[in-house]
Amino acid sequence: MTDDGANVSETPQSKLARKLNLLLDLYEAGGAETLTYPKISRHMSQRGTPLSRSRWAYMRSGDSSLATDAALLRNLAEFFGVDRDYLLDDAGEIPRLVDAQLELLRALRESRVRNFAARQLQGISPETLEKLRQVIDDRRKQKGENGVGDK
Repeated sequence: MTDDGANVSETPQSKLARKLNLLLDLYEAGGAETLTYPKISRHMSQRGTPLSRSRWAYMRSGDSSLATDAALLRNLAEFFGVDRDYLLDDAGEIPRLVDAQLELLRALRESRVRNFAARQLQGISPETLEKLRQVIDDRRKQKGENGVGDK
């Protein structure tokens, strides 16, 4: 899977922000407790790379100069459980672990949507439900053929 959401004219700051936010999403989607800044800050401080709240916010938004502290970026990658050079690599490649987690996240989201729909659509005829499913499947196939992701 490639990161189709990436823009070829994306700045290094926005690439880093995209990667960090992806890691945050995956962390929280993994069923872990909500990730707070103090938890990240504690981890970074314990490894000798303190991270201020404002710097973290700027890194996540992509609104400031690029964080070039290699040790900090490697420690952040370690915290999230991805390759230590993931945040340093400007190529935008997604590691296999992150790629697999994205697929799992996508499947979980689809499952939640299906479960929600099933609860909300009780009492609708089986024929109507079949037609709805077909429309959704057709739309998914169309998006896949056009190279448009559902991110």
